[in-house]
Amino acid sequence: MTANLSRRRFIEGAAVSSLATFGPLSSRVAAKDPVINDVSQLNPVRVAEERRPRSTDEVRAGLRGWSGSVSVGGGRFSMGGQIAAPQSMHLDMRGMNQVSAFDASGRMIRVQAGITWRDIQDVVDRHDLSVKTMQSYSNFTVGGSVSVNCHGRYVGHGPLINSVRAVQLVTADSEVLELSRSQHPELFHAVFGGYGGLGVVTEVELELEPNSRIERVVRDVQLERYPAFFREQVLSDAQVVLHNADLSPPTFDTPRSITWRQTDKPLTQHHRLIPRGVDYNLEKNAIWALTELPGGNRLREKIADRLLLKKRAVVWRNFEASLDAASLEPRTRKISTYLLQEYFVPVERFVRFARDMAGILKTHNVNALNISIRHSPADTKTLLTWAPTEMFSFVLYYKQQNSERASAAVRVWTRELIDAVLGNGGRYYLPYRLDATRAQFGRAYPEARAFAALKARVDPGNRFRNLLWGKYLSLRDGE
Repeated sequence: MTANLSRRRFIEGAAVSSLATFGPLSSRVAAKDPVINDVSQLNPVRVAEERRPRSTDEVRAGLRGWSGSVSVGGGRFSMGGQIAAPQSMHLDMRGMNQVSAFDASGRMIRVQAGITWRDIQDVVDRHDLSVKTMQSYSNFTVGGSVSVNCHGRYVGHGPLINSVRAVQLVTADSEVLELSRSQHPELFHAVFGGYGGLGVVTEVELELEPNSRIERVVRDVQLERYPAFFREQVLSDAQVVLHNADLSPPTFDTPRSITWRQTDKPLTQHHRLIPRGVDYNLEKNAIWALTELPGGNRLREKIADRLLLKKRAVVWRNFEASLDAASLEPRTRKISTYLLQEYFVPVERFVRFARDMAGILKTHNVNALNISIRHSPADTKTLLTWAPTEMFSFVLYYKQQNSERASAAVRVWTRELIDAVLGNGGRYYLPYRLDATRAQFGRAYPEARAFAALKARVDPGNRFRNLLWGKYLSLRDGE
């Protein structure tokens, strides 16, 4: 931990002379009237300037030298303009991708916020260590994951905040704060799921876990039986590392449980990590066929049966955790795009919401590829928590055309789904399209008033902006 403590002392005593300028020209991204967009390609935002800082000092310098609004982005996987605001200075954090400190024996790594989970895996795998909690795909930046308080398939872990020891935050007045459960705890618990509204996350200190061999176990379960099955066969099994269940169209009524358990069995895949740069043309063709060809659902079942039910799999935990989002990317997004939504519902309302959701999707003929079910214990510490009680989450992966007419149609059934989850005592997740009304947002996140009050204290000039907070933080009723 010596390197970590030295790093913190350096932070606290950092010279301020570099703040008098904008920093090195190489940190700028040269572009005239740059447009920031996310992976969906549905939310272009014209900003005043785009910069790619490489250090905390460069972030501070940029804030000192810019008097207007500021937006912050990483991997750009959020899908509703959470990374940009019109005429802001946009900070593209992907230039901050270095490891600041690593203690293998203490199972700790401290990284710059623009690093991806895959970059971390390249470092820790050599020491037989794994990231404790992350998304199912490894392309996301750590800072972006903090901003959405991500979760994954890790059983019993809950959101990312539970595996983070500390966060470094640069505030609106360029002050550098070290946040943890004991240092500035109010800010620490608000930055997670704060979507860049409180400052710039520049470093994150993470807990790690041992790497291990894991075996895939697949079972089809009756919908009504699934909550009990999960409690008895998954949550109570100390050897389970990862779990999700898939609901497939058109009925969405038979969860296919996919569990990864620790094992000593021989490996069926000897790569420790999925190689970079894999050609995913086969996967792209399959996704197109599933969503466009007659009989796509039958094809889906054949593929799933062959790849999941009939193929034994024993891999390293890091291999399964290094999935590449490129495997889900369509050949083009010029005509249509693929999007996500996610809904969290209390365990006792699982079956009711599953049926409500299936009914809405079928009524509106939604081109849904699948619904993935996850689990989270209650998170009562995060200010904008999406799991105030123990929850099951429903992750909807769907396809739509790139037209305003199509977006308007999606908005209708999305609001119906939000009403359904709210009626079942649940919440919806905020990294996706901004289709909820302000009234729905206020019902889902009543803590937003406390978040707005905290933001007014730490960012009194409302410098940190994006489309998400621009739409919802005033909490006016109606549209």
